[in-house]
Amino acid sequence: MKGFKIFTGNAHPEFSKELASNLDCALSKTVLTRFSDGEINVQISESVRGKDVFIVQPTCAPTNDNLMELLIMVDAFKRSSANSINAIIPYFGYARQDRKAAPRVPITAKLVANLIQSAGVDRIITMDLHAGQIQGFFDIPVDNLYGAIIFRDYVRHKNLRNPIIASPDIGGVSRARYFANQLGLDLVIVDKKREQANVSEVMNIIGNVHDKDVILIDDMIDTAGTMCKAAHVLKERGASSVMAIGTHAVLSGEAYNRINKSVLDEVVLSNSIPLHTQSPKIQILSVAPLFAEVVRRIYHNESVNSLFI
Repeated sequence: MKGFKIFTGNAHPEFSKELASNLDCALSKTVLTRFSDGEINVQISESVRGKDVFIVQPTCAPTNDNLMELLIMVDAFKRSSANSINAIIPYFGYARQDRKAAPRVPITAKLVANLIQSAGVDRIITMDLHAGQIQGFFDIPVDNLYGAIIFRDYVRHKNLRNPIIASPDIGGVSRARYFANQLGLDLVIVDKKREQANVSEVMNIIGNVHDKDVILIDDMIDTAGTMCKAAHVLKERGASSVMAIGTHAVLSGEAYNRINKSVLDEVVLSNSIPLHTQSPKIQILSVAPLFAEVVRRIYHNESVNSLFI
């Protein structure tokens, strides 16, 4: 694999280093600086002519800064005659704005897709897109990896007495069903009514959770309101324990306080987004080895999908 190079932006350098380590290579060097007015400047420190370039940059908070940094890096590599430019975006920001949910609003996920593609990216590697149809916003290959295989092995090693999978809302049923099928478990659904953005009200539980070890599965945990309220209702319905699993640890606002005060027994997250605060209830699993294997397979023109069968 001498014909490729891995570069990182400022969003999550620790993840980039782990990914490179799993490929037995070092991160290639760039100098990322800002001018006094805040504009981003990129200087590539080594030749990339004819190389397959992989840029690691989740577009997490500060989303706009990280996205703009990614676009500028892509432009720099394109103008430096890279053979191909592959964007590794473990967390794809703006993915929740994937449709017109009200009159006179943007479809920002499509706008971001246009920006990334116009900048010169040849391929996207991401994980657990909030809306799978975002892959169709691109005219380039998009590998949407499933974090479920990392969490699947973790759940199996827990040896829970009476486990069952739960979707925190109707929209996440297909994701929860996939996870349930991976583990050979039954599925229940938390039916909720959302009054406004980032505020949800749990209404009902579809299915029996009495004396069950419930595993709530979602693509991300943002304010943690949904997960904490769902856990409360599940415990009221007789659940023995409630574990929440979320691929992306957005954890904005009062998320940490809510989790610490909630009846959740454990919250399991990936390291697709850097965490700057610790909690005794939060367990972090690394997805860097999975991304490294995908990079290896892409470079050697091997199947990526076979990883998830």
